[in-house]
Amino acid sequence: MGWLQGNVAVVTGGGSGLGRAVVERFLAEGAQVGVLERSAEKLAKLEADLGDAVVGVHGDVTSYQDNVRVVGETVARFGRLDTFVANAAIWDFSTKLVDMPEDSLDKLFDEMFHINVKGYLLGAKAAVRELAATGGSIILTVSNAGFYPGGGGPLYTASKHAVVGLIKELAFELAPKIRVNGVAPGGMLTDLRGPGALGLGETNISSVPLADLVKQCTVLQQLPEAADYAGNYVLLASKSNSSASTGAIINCDGGMGVRGLAEVAGGNDL
Repeated sequence: MGWLQGNVAVVTGGGSGLGRAVVERFLAEGAQVGVLERSAEKLAKLEADLGDAVVGVHGDVTSYQDNVRVVGETVARFGRLDTFVANAAIWDFSTKLVDMPEDSLDKLFDEMFHINVKGYLLGAKAAVRELAATGGSIILTVSNAGFYPGGGGPLYTASKHAVVGLIKELAFELAPKIRVNGVAPGGMLTDLRGPGALGLGETNISSVPLADLVKQCTVLQQLPEAADYAGNYVLLASKSNSSASTGAIINCDGGMGVRGLAEVAGGNDL
């Protein structure tokens, strides 16, 4: 019997990458899962591959009504909701402040924070009543950029620091009925896209030499796959294995935080 037998979860951005890895691992642990996914093509493949244990909803995390729909359809299919995983996000490809086009700043900020922060807030709001009824939990995907600079540009880093604050505040507000925790993965090759405001909406992180970068900045010196992070979500979703955890973040950054002295970036053209 798996750690999540009888658990019903919703995962946003579950059509590919880390989100899909979490969905697949939850299923392997005995859960049933609803998925909110913006790509109809990814959603169709997910449902075809994984069958009746998954219910897919085509929608956008920045829409409150789409978050309400995925919660409602998941509960209608499986009868309850125990875990809400807010995972959908975009990356800014480490675009520095000095390189941001002035005429795109407003649009870029709104796009980054609407998806990476407001999308999490809307999802939590949509799920809160169902989770309170089951004594469930919320898990938010953070990033190493929620703790250290250099994992993105100022907008991505700020958005992930905001997620850390959101975890702490919601853990405080929603206790004792709902636990709220986070997982902060390091690098991985996925279909994580960039902001449309920078013309990067169809460009994914796999275009970056990520393996070389990870070797330079982590002590483990290896590039994990998305599935390597999924067990952390299982642990936090499991009532029998993490019932005392709320406001906690599992920082699985490959040892970036214990690396020691590093060369300080400098010489920027200001």
